[in-house]
Amino acid sequence: MGEEGKLQSIREWIVEHKLRTVGALWASGIVGSMAYNWSQPNMKTSVKIIHARLHAQALTLAALAGAAVVEYYDHQSGAKAERVAKFLDVKGHQQRD
Repeated sequence: MGEEGKLQSIREWIVEHKLRTVGALWASGIVGSMAYNWSQPNMKTSVKIIHARLHAQALTLAALAGAAVVEYYDHQSGAKAERVAKFLDVKGHQQRD
């Protein structure tokens, strides 16, 4: 699999699992921020936790904005309609009169 195919595969997984992606990004933001804040010896524990939460919230908002951009792009390109049709198997079912 080439680099282009690998990136496309990752993009498709992210599009299919937006909430998991945002949740994982939030969790990694909390962990990363906590690790950084714990290296700062002159802060109280409560301040470290508050800073970690704020950093994770900012990261989550950025991820949600990114997910909205992806959703908009998919809507404009028609890719979402194709995925929904594939999921519902619209072509495989005949409508009865």
